[in-house]
Amino acid sequence: MRKSGNTYIALLLSTFIISQLSGPAASAASSVPTSGLLRIAAAVPASTTSTASNLGSVVLGPNIKATLEDVNLWPQSGGNILTYTLNYSNGSGSNANLIQYFPRVATPGGTVIAANPITSDALKKKVAPKGNLRVTYYVNVGKLNSLKGVKFPMYVWDTKTKGYLKHAGSFNLPANYSPVTPIGKSQTTAMGDIPVAAGAESLQLYKYEGKVYAKIGLNLTNKGNKVLSDPGYSAYLVTASGTAFELALDSAQAGYKIQPQEKKLIYYLTEIPPYLKTDNMKLQFTQKDATLKVELPKSAFKLPAATTPNLVVGRGVVKKIMINNNTIETLLSNANVYAENDKGMWTFQLRVKNTGNKAVTLPTYELSVKSAKGKTFPIDAKSLNGITIKPLEEKVIPLSAQLPLEVEQNTLQLLMIEAFSAGQSQSQPQSQPDPGAATPEANAGGNAGGGTGETPVIPGATAKLSIPVAYFSIPYTLRADTQKGLDYTATTPYGTFTYSLESIQRFPWKAEDIVVAKVKLTNTQSAALSLPEIKGGIKADNSDFTASTELFMDKETATLAPGKTADVFLMTKIPYTQDFSTLKLNLFSVIKEENVPILTLSTTSMMNAVEQIEQGGSYSISSTGKNAKVKESKTTIYEGQNANIVYTEMLLSSEEKRQSKMARLQGYYKMADGQIYEATSNQPETAATPGGQQLISFWAKLPKSVGTSDASLYLGPGVTGNKLTETGQEPSGFINIASLALNPVVTPPQKDLSAVKLNPYTLSVQQSEGRNLKGSDTISISMNYNLLRDSSYEMGAFNHKLVLKMTDPYGQSQEKSLALGTELTEGNNNSYAVSFSSNMYKNLAGGTYRITLYDEFQGERIELASQAYNLTIERVQTNDKN
Repeated sequence: MRKSGNTYIALLLSTFIISQLSGPAASAASSVPTSGLLRIAAAVPASTTSTASNLGSVVLGPNIKATLEDVNLWPQSGGNILTYTLNYSNGSGSNANLIQYFPRVATPGGTVIAANPITSDALKKKVAPKGNLRVTYYVNVGKLNSLKGVKFPMYVWDTKTKGYLKHAGSFNLPANYSPVTPIGKSQTTAMGDIPVAAGAESLQLYKYEGKVYAKIGLNLTNKGNKVLSDPGYSAYLVTASGTAFELALDSAQAGYKIQPQEKKLIYYLTEIPPYLKTDNMKLQFTQKDATLKVELPKSAFKLPAATTPNLVVGRGVVKKIMINNNTIETLLSNANVYAENDKGMWTFQLRVKNTGNKAVTLPTYELSVKSAKGKTFPIDAKSLNGITIKPLEEKVIPLSAQLPLEVEQNTLQLLMIEAFSAGQSQSQPQSQPDPGAATPEANAGGNAGGGTGETPVIPGATAKLSIPVAYFSIPYTLRADTQKGLDYTATTPYGTFTYSLESIQRFPWKAEDIVVAKVKLTNTQSAALSLPEIKGGIKADNSDFTASTELFMDKETATLAPGKTADVFLMTKIPYTQDFSTLKLNLFSVIKEENVPILTLSTTSMMNAVEQIEQGGSYSISSTGKNAKVKESKTTIYEGQNANIVYTEMLLSSEEKRQSKMARLQGYYKMADGQIYEATSNQPETAATPGGQQLISFWAKLPKSVGTSDASLYLGPGVTGNKLTETGQEPSGFINIASLALNPVVTPPQKDLSAVKLNPYTLSVQQSEGRNLKGSDTISISMNYNLLRDSSYEMGAFNHKLVLKMTDPYGQSQEKSLALGTELTEGNNNSYAVSFSSNMYKNLAGGTYRITLYDEFQGERIELASQAYNLTIERVQTNDKN
């Protein structure tokens, strides 16, 4: 019998153990959706006191007691869930086994329900000697929806007691107990295993596009010694009547971390119906127990009265916003507009500065411009969203918008809306629960609380939350016309600088015209100004030439030291027949395939600002590694039968300290009648030595009717793409165009051949002999000569011909082309022989011949010099004995 009794006791104990550990079986809690809109009854009056951390103690054994903490109640579709925490204290010298203690919940109707540990505490089985252990229990109380009259009896295992369970005592809640922390108070609780102090900070309402959004602020202070991360709790905004709206964590604070002893303000958001009463609302947290498939109530906080922030930001006023507990200052600046076609073309800048002590990544914003009549026009916010701003760093975000001119342009606002999605169904009506869904255990409490539990709606599609941040008043400023030579200030994402419009030039280019605009940038900051790869666009009136605009800027000046300048040239081709009155220039960079504006200006000053260089003056080339001066050497006219050729030789003097390839110059001739003719250039391909000179030539074919007395040469460095033209490249334009007044000269032929100049050569004929063998048809001519080349400069291909014309005693002429450097070799005391034939020469009896030298270029000639020589007639010697 004794053995049988012991066996029975062991079996009974096992039964109690199973009851203690098998949570789902004991409470029969059904699966409950954890999101959506809930309907619950108000648990306690709004005037209750703060939650007590110690709600009484019960002695369980020698030096062992349990203290009641944190009693909470949360409605579920499968039965409302009550949770409470027991803090076990073991003052003895040995372990205390929790298997010997049996917590219960007694409803006001007299039903006693076994409590079971939540999943995270299910393996807590012993309290160490001199230690404490907190265990949270849950009970499915059916439709009970109030804590009033609820008791928490405790039982201990005792073999001497009938039924083996001894009643150790009960916890009775204070009459004024509420799980809701009052306004202005903080609650010390635990998130995970980290103690925190938490208190409700604010309830703000935002109205946007006919919807109302609630934003709740919660102060959290980490009282532990480990970093506190987002515990993943569900949060609800609960009205006084019991309607609950699931909250979403502010996207900027997703995955927040709070350092030990650090305090942070955490924001939650949701959409609520416009008609909803917002008095006596509370913030309720719950935690999903995936194993038990229930939602466990956690802390709750009464919210202060709702306020509606004034989001309108005056012109020039700084708007401060909080992002992850860092203050961000925002300012709308540099707004201006101009009319184009039927639209107002707006540009403005949003300056964003992080005044906090941590880096901040901006959330996703939607930007739009709103008219006084409520029309909104979305604008691109890609350059703003997701950027990271370091402490004390300021970034300038350029923005642009196009609005119909029918919209009143001087009463606009820039709307800044924080937009994110929350995985919940917002503001949906409640359906009634299925009466058959409740289990017997779930109904154990009956209607003891006098309320009804209701089922949450199954979540719908992902909801989009649009929370207004600021409504910036846009100052109405018409874009001023940019005047030549005046300095203007620009603030960009890359820094602040001044700019000036230096010139706008228009010239013929092939079958079109080329428009070249020069803008000077000056770094006015105390730090270096680093510019990105810049692209440009030109608009002439309503014609947009951005696609064909080329930009040139010396790459070594892309980073400007304080006070330094850089010249930017924008070039495009336009039809030569097109006239325009307004020119618009745009500088921008491309980031993630999006154009980011840097500078935009417009001007009606159509100046062809060409530097005029007087005769004998020098044209300066200023470019890194290519600095030089160019000066006219000579200009001459080759007169032809049907056309003339204007030909100019110029000396380029390198001003570099190292050997360097010079800029490839392009040129146009402008003649007295105002017509402009494209010039062909000939320039050395070799690099110029430091201080060395190069001979460059230009030429163009002109109609015979064109006067050449007031000729000038428009020249400048050629550009291919965004670089100066190099050897072998075809230029697409030219820059820094200047007009060099020329001095066309007609040099009379020299009267002898003692010093004939044909750059870079000088030919000196020392003597010439002409002979004819009597009766022969040939005149043989020989020359002794010196041919010297000027080595003080380099030149390109020698495209001239030296033509020798011999005029015989009959006045008839014959010619011979001579290649300088080959047929006539360089050096002194050289000789050359040539023969000319004619049947008339058989009858020669003496006389003179004349040698005339010509410079032939592109088929046209200039006489250089001529000289007559005696012709010697030689007779044939015969043996005559008589």
